[in-house]
Amino acid sequence: MEAWRCVRRGYGRCVVGRGRYPMFPHHQKSLGRDWTTPWENLQRCCWNRHISSCMRWPGHYSRAPYPYFSSRHFSLHWRPPCLFESRTPFQYWNWRPDSLSHSSLIHLSSYIMNSEGDEPSSKRRKHQGTIQRHWEYVCNHNKDKTKILGDKNADPKCEDSDNKFDFSVMSYNILSQDLLEDNSHLYRHCRQPVLHWSFRFPNILKEIKHFDADVLCLQEVQEDHYGAEIRPSLESLGYHCEYKMRTGRKPDGCAICFKHSKFSLLSVNPVEFYRRDVPLLDRDNVGLVLLLQPKLPRAASPVICVANTHLLYNPRRGDIKLTQLAMLLAEISSVAHQKDGSFCPIVMCGDFNSVPGSPLYSFIKEGKLNYEGLAIGKVSGQEQSSRGQRILSIPIWPPNLGISQNCVYEVQQLPKVEKTDGDLTQTELDKTEVLVTAEKLSSNLHHHFSLSSVYSHYFPDTGIPEVTTCHSRSAITVDYIFYSAEKEDVAGQPGAEVALVGGLKLLARLSLLTEQDLWTVNGLPNENNSSDHLPLLAKFRLEL
Repeated sequence: MEAWRCVRRGYGRCVVGRGRYPMFPHHQKSLGRDWTTPWENLQRCCWNRHISSCMRWPGHYSRAPYPYFSSRHFSLHWRPPCLFESRTPFQYWNWRPDSLSHSSLIHLSSYIMNSEGDEPSSKRRKHQGTIQRHWEYVCNHNKDKTKILGDKNADPKCEDSDNKFDFSVMSYNILSQDLLEDNSHLYRHCRQPVLHWSFRFPNILKEIKHFDADVLCLQEVQEDHYGAEIRPSLESLGYHCEYKMRTGRKPDGCAICFKHSKFSLLSVNPVEFYRRDVPLLDRDNVGLVLLLQPKLPRAASPVICVANTHLLYNPRRGDIKLTQLAMLLAEISSVAHQKDGSFCPIVMCGDFNSVPGSPLYSFIKEGKLNYEGLAIGKVSGQEQSSRGQRILSIPIWPPNLGISQNCVYEVQQLPKVEKTDGDLTQTELDKTEVLVTAEKLSSNLHHHFSLSSVYSHYFPDTGIPEVTTCHSRSAITVDYIFYSAEKEDVAGQPGAEVALVGGLKLLARLSLLTEQDLWTVNGLPNENNSSDHLPLLAKFRLEL
């Protein structure tokens, strides 16, 4: 820590004794509140690392370290591995402002480290204001070639007709008050009044009213607040609410709320990730899966499966995260499975505690993952230390969990008996399980859905990452809205129209922000945004 303070304040430690000597030239130049110094000399004294790739997510850029380091991690958490060299004069004594260039100089922010913690004082209580987010229209719905266009200030309205059904979905981690108070070190940059629930809830409700989504997927919904304030307030706005609290003594959970005017409820399917008979699954996270039917004038309208979850945070337990995800996917498969063998459209929201490009994220999008040799600390892409390097076991979860490597419920195959439709019980009709045979040990995971992410996670012009959460220690993306996208007709000729196979069209999304954008309003939470996460919002179209 002392060595890093030396870097910030412009002096180094002597190799012998306790004296200090100037590390940078006596004439170093100031640009506002920040300083610059020759990169070659800093590189000679400091740990050699790719600074140019600091702003990349893991897996996105070939030179990016894995796990990644953001510019803020370099500013706050980087440590030189050794003491500095003895006093050596710098060669840039005649530095002038016109010699400034990216290749020769490295920018040192003037953050002063606080003795009570690692958060920079220049990011605490610095600005007040309102962040600006706009609607991004989406065209060319091929999930690999999404383009943004249209009037960014307009609010695309959802429209229903005889041949299409439009609806909007919000995913929002609203920050449980108990968790906020238990992790107060994450909010040292905040003014105390903005952290009180009596201040936060009206802001959260104001956001929900403003965006007016047809479906809400909320995480970290505290049970006492849900019963006393959240549910009554949302019901007064025309929502029907379903809630699943975490198991054990955890005071929060997940909620899915939908508008009476848009949907009818067909089934509610809570998922508990804690299993007493499976030692691996000793955490209290949960999921919730609803089957909704759009309210349409036609006699037989399609159904939509909406799932919401908050996976385990612990970056070093990727084995638990993958198992929790497999359990959620198995429940979705059971609920969304239709009599003809296909799946109804799916929207899966939540805080997945995994970053873009990580193996867990890639598994969701690509439908497959070979985890042989994968360290448990690398599964979510959050891990940035040498801890958690135990390799995932094969298989990850034991057979008695009852979930296959294809992320569906396993059912014992019984001798075939001829049955007519009249012999089937109502229970069998309501919940169809996919029959699978015993599998040999394999390190390959699969799921049956074609899922895309509403967000691209990078700003196309700069490559800078979007962030969904920002507090004193971190600013990354962990929240997502995934949806079952249209599948291309691979047998079709070039230029053929996209074939709709249980897919949704993404019409628009509410833009996200960079870490720098959020720190201009003092990060999260702040006076206008009362969670440490941003709400995600998307508008979809279901072709009938």
